[in-house]
Amino acid sequence: MPKIATNTRVSREELLDFIRPRHRMILVTTRSDGRPQLSPVSGGVDEQGRIVISTYPDRAKAVNARRTPHASVLVLSDEWDDAWVQVDGGAEVLDLPDSVEPLVDYYRCIAGEHPDWDEYREAMVRQGKSLIRITPASWGPIATGGFPARLA
Repeated sequence: MPKIATNTRVSREELLDFIRPRHRMILVTTRSDGRPQLSPVSGGVDEQGRIVISTYPDRAKAVNARRTPHASVLVLSDEWDDAWVQVDGGAEVLDLPDSVEPLVDYYRCIAGEHPDWDEYREAMVRQGKSLIRITPASWGPIATGGFPARLA
């Protein structure tokens, strides 16, 4: 029996519940010439329901998000042919020193507790890390690939 494609419309809370365990994402920002910039990233969902992505201040994604403060994120499941969703929203970039505590939250939402938070904070400062936050404004249905029902 062929796999049937699905499109499930969800509320904001259902969307965030779907995203929380999924950390493989494609971030889409806008280059200065208007073309899309796609970046494979690891991301999570912070306590305020924003998608959070760690980066460096000079990376294209951070530069683009500062200039054009909106982004799209394609959230993928671990299995290639499993469910996914596109989220669009406002983007902001936090740089040091403002990024340190949000980077702690980023780590927690992806990996849980760190064995030494002071060491982690020092590493983030030493590496000059930034954080991109995307506030979901709209999203597509949670989708799966497959045959249209009429062809199955």
